[in-house]
Parts: sequence; C-alpha cells; structure tokens
Amino acid sequence: MKSNERGKSKFKNVFVCQQCGKESLKWLGRCPDCQAWNSFVETRVTLSRAPSQLSSRGNRPQELSQVEKGDFPRFHLGFAEVNRVLGGGLVPGSLVLVGGEPGIGKSTLLLQISAMMAENNKVVAYVSGEESINQVKLRSERLGIGGKGIYFLSEPDLAAVLECLEELSPELAIIDSIQTMYLEDVAGMPGSISQVRECTWRLERWAKQNNVPLLITGHVTKEGAIAGPGTLEHIVDVVLYFEGEPFSSYRVLRSAKNRFGSTHEVGIFEMSDRGLIEVGNPSQVFLSAYKDGTMGSVVVPTLEGNRPLLVEIQALTTPNSFTPPRRIANGVDFNRLLLIIAVLTKRAGLKLFNQDIIVNVTGGLRVNEPAVDLGIASAIASSFRDAKPISGLVALGEVGLNGELRGVSHVERRIAEAIRLGFKSCLMPRLPPIIASEVKQSLHSADIHLIEVGSVAEALRRGLTRESRMQNTKGKNTGQE
Repeated sequence: MKSNERGKSKFKNVFVCQQCGKESLKWLGRCPDCQAWNSFVETRVTLSRAPSQLSSRGNRPQELSQVEKGDFPRFHLGFAEVNRVLGGGLVPGSLVLVGGEPGIGKSTLLLQISAMMAENNKVVAYVSGEESINQVKLRSERLGIGGKGIYFLSEPDLAAVLECLEELSPELAIIDSIQTMYLEDVAGMPGSISQVRECTWRLERWAKQNNVPLLITGHVTKEGAIAGPGTLEHIVDVVLYFEGEPFSSYRVLRSAKNRFGSTHEVGIFEMSDRGLIEVGNPSQVFLSAYKDGTMGSVVVPTLEGNRPLLVEIQALTTPNSFTPPRRIANGVDFNRLLLIIAVLTKRAGLKLFNQDIIVNVTGGLRVNEPAVDLGIASAIASSFRDAKPISGLVALGEVGLNGELRGVSHVERRIAEAIRLGFKSCLMPRLPPIIASEVKQSLHSADIHLIEVGSVAEALRRGLTRESRMQNTKGKNTGQE
C-alpha cells in the first residue's frame, strides 16, 4: 500500500480481468466468473473516498403511481433506418454505444449523422482520439459534407474534452472512439479496463447532467463483442452493432440493447463512394440474385425486431470419404446447424454422416431466430437429394429434437411480406384451429397456398420436388437423340 505526498489518496496493485472486470489480489490463469483464459492484468487502482457531491441525502423513495410520466422528445435524424433502430430517434441525455469492426464504416455513419443534425441548426461536437482534423476534413469532402455547425476536436484526454464540451454546449456530442480516451487520475493505458470503464461512466454522467445525446464508438474483438469490460454495455443506454461482410457493400445496423425502444431492430445501408445510402426495401435487395427453383436454395421470412425480412438460405452438401466431415455456418448459428443436421439424419433418414455441409445466408445478414430452422433443413435436403423446392416457396418453422415442427410468432406478418414479393406457397408448421383461422382472416383472399405440416420428414416430402441428376442427364440425352 502506498500513499501520495499529501496523503489524500492511496494506491494498491490488483489483477483485473480484461473481459468481465473481476478483481483479484493475485494473478489467475482463468477467470472464475467469465472463464476467460490469461485475461488478468496487473493494474494500479486508487483508494480514495468518494466525493461528497455524489451523495444525495435529500433523495427519498416515491410511490410509482404518483410519479409523473416523463416526456422524451427525440431528435429525428435524416436516416430513417437509424431512427427505426433507435426506436424513433435520439433521446436527449442518452448514451449510445456504436460497435463494429475497424473499417466497417462507424466513423462515416457518425459523420453523416453529424451533418444531418447540423443541417437542422443543431450544434454538434465531434471528438476523435484516433484521427487528426485534416483526416476528418478529407473524409467530409469525400462525403460532400461542408462541416458548418460541426465542431471537431482531436484530443484523447477526456478531462480536456469535457472542458471543451462545457464551453461549447453542443446539442449532440460524438466520441470516436472510447478505447482511445484516457484520464490522468486513472491508472492504466488507454483502452484498459479501468480507463474504459471510468471514461464511459464520466461521459454518461455528463450526458445526463446536460441533457445532451452522446454517441460513442467502440471496436469489437474477434469474437464480435465490444472490446473492453462487459460492464461497458451495462452503463450505456443503447448498444448498436454495425455489421457487414468484408467484400459486400451492404451494412447492417442492429440494436442489441435499447432502454427507449425495442431491441434487435435492424437498419440496412449500402456503402458507396459518397457514404452510406439507406436501403428502403431490404427483402428485395437480399433476393436480388435469387432464382426460383434452385437446388439447395430456400427463402425464409425472418423477423428482425418488428421488421419482417425475406432472406435466401443456401446449402451445399458434398461427399467426403477421407477426412472428418466439415460443417460451415455463415450467417446462422453453428450449434443450431449441428442440431438440424442431427435431426435430418435421425428423423428424416438423410445419411449426412459423410457429407461436408456448408450453409450460407446471402447478403451478409445474420439470422439467429429458430424460425429459420425449417428453411435450413429444406436447403440441406434439397442439395443432398438433388431436389428442387416447389415453385414460389418460402419456409418457416422451428425444428424440435424429435423431428416435429413448432410454431413461430407473427406468422401473418411473415406471410404478408412473402405475398408482397410474389411468393405463392408457404411451408409452415400445422397451426391450432383458432390461430389458423386468425391467420387466414388477416390474409383475407391473398393468393398464397399454406402447406401445413407436422414434421420435418413431411415437410421435405411436400416441399421438395424429386429430380435427380441422372434423370436430368437422361432427359438431355434423349433430347439430343
């Protein structure tokens, strides 16, 4: 234990897990809380009494029924897709964390948001700890942003940043990124668990005290999580992930946490040389290269938040007699894929034990809800059996371990989206009579055939058309003769 010269503060060295923030007096190879290996780093912490201004002795409990409902006016941005993900716009005093891989377009998105706010006569403060003002100026010129009303500051010292924000009194503040900010009175390098946690907490306090929406960016790890302590996502009000495939121009903005709206909402963008462009009809974009009746390809109506989307699921099976069979999942959960393969092998009679199986969701979108199970199973069976899906088919349903199909939520909204894009048949679980009548009433006289099945085996019999390669080859030879 050490003291400074004045004796006001004391320091001690502890070991802190860089994943969950657990402290230990000695180094541990594995964290007992989050089970992460080699995550403990020695850190100096300050032992000082909390400031007296933090205590609120005048605060008393209130009966919830007597509390007046607060009004949360929102700042509506020029991006309708961003407004959708945020639940209607930015709430004053909210702290929003935008995470994503380096180069995905986080800074571009925030700079365009800044320009839209400035066009509405809002004062915007843009703080960067990574880029100089000249670098940001070059990006703004490429995006066609003049920069009037946007005040830029290149400064990693958070204390100096907060002083500038107090002087400027902006109506929107942006910090890019939180891993580059540091405080002199906090031990650790920028990006360490202590620095990230303390910087985020002080920014959150400043946003609430000044009633100013604050956007911060955060880099993600190779596992896809926000780099830094897990408590970071608990401090902020909204957590957004900016995702996309490396060689695809499409980007997906997804909400993982939202205290002012629903979660798992998505916004679709296209990256161009002039910045991000909204995609108003994402289902049509995701199915732009889809060909009806293609083997190993099935369309699934998924639900992202409150938004129905149609996505194409592709599957490819190839025999492998020399090495253990491989399973590759791109855009779907890997463990879910293994479950579906096991059910197809055990309950549907497909001999997939020696097959390499690759499943891909086109467009770079990740779908994790169980409603896509039947689509994955149908795509795998279609590729394995060389059988085409029936014309104009969409498939939805959750697959159980016994091969049964379970119902999904909001069936009518999913089917309505399929009808809008011209699909004629829907392969789905058998519904209870009451729910089935409600679904049919909501669809009215829509031109779509509902194929209700009870098991995966029945779904494959009714949803796929048997057409072997040998038959196709024979037909071609006959025609030639």
